[in-house]
Amino acid sequence: MKIINFPYLALALGLLLLLIITRGSQPGSDGDTALPLLTLLIINECAFFLTAAGAFIGIKQLVAMGFNLKQQLFHTMTTVLCVLLTIQFALLGFKLWPL
Repeated sequence: MKIINFPYLALALGLLLLLIITRGSQPGSDGDTALPLLTLLIINECAFFLTAAGAFIGIKQLVAMGFNLKQQLFHTMTTVLCVLLTIQFALLGFKLWPL
């Protein structure tokens, strides 16, 4: 796999894992979540690191190629979405963690 494709893969997997976490953290009729808390936290942590790596590689590639917005619009949007997903997973991890 070429490293230039990693942000696209990270974005797709990040969105899939966000869907799994969102569905799995909804409480059922008995008050328990659909997935155990430890499973949700592990999925969230893996998704955080995956999207953070996608954002890092995407930003590194944008700096190397130059910020020509017209030519790399799709790559720029993918990198920005990876950054936003990284922030979302960080906040979701704090929300899921029992205090």
